[in-house]
Amino acid sequence: MKFIALLTITVFSLSSCIAQENNSKKEAIYIESEEFSALNLPFSQAVIYGDVIYVSGQIGNIGLKLVEGGIIPESRQAMMNIKSILEQNGSSMDNVIKCTCMLADMGEWPDLNSEYLKFFPNNKPARSAFGTNGLALNARVEIECIAYIKK
Repeated sequence: MKFIALLTITVFSLSSCIAQENNSKKEAIYIESEEFSALNLPFSQAVIYGDVIYVSGQIGNIGLKLVEGGIIPESRQAMMNIKSILEQNGSSMDNVIKCTCMLADMGEWPDLNSEYLKFFPNNKPARSAFGTNGLALNARVEIECIAYIKK
């Protein structure tokens, strides 16, 4: 019995060392397209760590200009921005596992959902949402997400 316990501890310790060694080789990759970099903003569009991509909050903008028309076109454009970042970096909307939505007015929740659901026709990612008292460029919505990259 002592031998089995010692063997189990040894195998577990060896597995932990191998996992730590593999994790220590990972490095974060900070993503900024040429266009995004030219805006000189204080954050990256996304960060890739291992097989996971963390997309910064996206508003319904093109460059530094918010699309016109309110929550519905802004939601659509925010999701298009996310889709573009994911696809340019080896992922897709099908690989999104978590989204966080920030709304200037929680009363616009149904309008956000009407556009958001179009981007997830199959599997819907886990999601959190909350109201804010202000977003960049006076946006109505900001959405961030986490996705995996299929290798």
